[in-house]
Amino acid sequence: MADPTTVRTDARRHHDPRVRGFASDNYAGTHPEILAAIALANGGHQIAYGEDEYTGHLQRVMHSHFGPTAEAFPVFNGTGANVVSLQAMTDRWGAVICAESAHINVDEGGAPERVGGLKLLTVPTPDGKLTPELIDRQAYGWDDEHRAMPQVVSITQNTELGTVYTPDEIRAICDHAHGHGMKVHLDGARIANAAASLDVPMRTFTNTVGVDVLSFGGTKNGAIFGEAVVVLNPDAVRAMKHLRKLSMQLASKMRFVSVQLEALLAGDLWLRNARHANAMAQRLADGVRAVDGVEILHPVQANAVFARLPREVSERLQKHFRFYFWDEAAGDVRWMCSFDTTEDDVDAFVLALKDEMAK
Repeated sequence: MADPTTVRTDARRHHDPRVRGFASDNYAGTHPEILAAIALANGGHQIAYGEDEYTGHLQRVMHSHFGPTAEAFPVFNGTGANVVSLQAMTDRWGAVICAESAHINVDEGGAPERVGGLKLLTVPTPDGKLTPELIDRQAYGWDDEHRAMPQVVSITQNTELGTVYTPDEIRAICDHAHGHGMKVHLDGARIANAAASLDVPMRTFTNTVGVDVLSFGGTKNGAIFGEAVVVLNPDAVRAMKHLRKLSMQLASKMRFVSVQLEALLAGDLWLRNARHANAMAQRLADGVRAVDGVEILHPVQANAVFARLPREVSERLQKHFRFYFWDEAAGDVRWMCSFDTTEDDVDAFVLALKDEMAK
């Protein structure tokens, strides 16, 4: 009888691995060290649904970053992490205050409302960042049965506009929210990029300053898939295990999610990847600033560059480099750098931009 673990594949490569663009850090492949970790976790049998050795070890790794009370609940994706987190922090009549540009409001297909049953109370912001004053535009009416009750403030670090909160800014938000009896959730899809930008440990702007629950992102930082809800304040949530299951975010073979996060966090891979992506964005921004007619719209503080240029130029560039329009009406675009973006990628793009602008 043939050995069932014998390696054979009939799969074929269907893409050119030399091709990279600037559309999203989700376009990037998987870091080789993470692929190696997955292979290490393979073979033999491990208990399903999170009772495996890798998920158990992940808890200790999370403690080293976020303190001894942190508890990680691995999930499949960022939307799932956010929806599970916010459900666990709110009542059925609860609402979440967030920036108008927040991922939970703009890019999650209505999942917080339709799956989580939550009301989002949005606030326009010039740079993607909330402040205590902006929060107060929606932080009222707790005793009004005609209004969804504000129970959570959700912020994103770094923000959807590529800006980064300082630890003091997040502390002010947490103190303000807690003073109103609300909790604080941090969407950390790109938390590694924020930490690299600030050059501080992740705890400096999460549990140390009062964040209650964190959606920790791995996919945009080199993982295949997999994020985690990290509960920093156990008193801020309830029924996490049950909510993860009914939200369809409980992986049966969870060891393959957990080992990816361990590979990122047990050493410095998370930081190396983030620093590189950020550096490539700075290189891109520096090159773009030298091109007449191109305007950079927001401070480049992580791995994103937002720019305004003639629409027809963007459309010609898109035939050679993938990227997205951020504001179709204004012609604004977003260029993202990843852990595998190279200096040659950036320089080739800047050169092509110069050529197209000259036309």
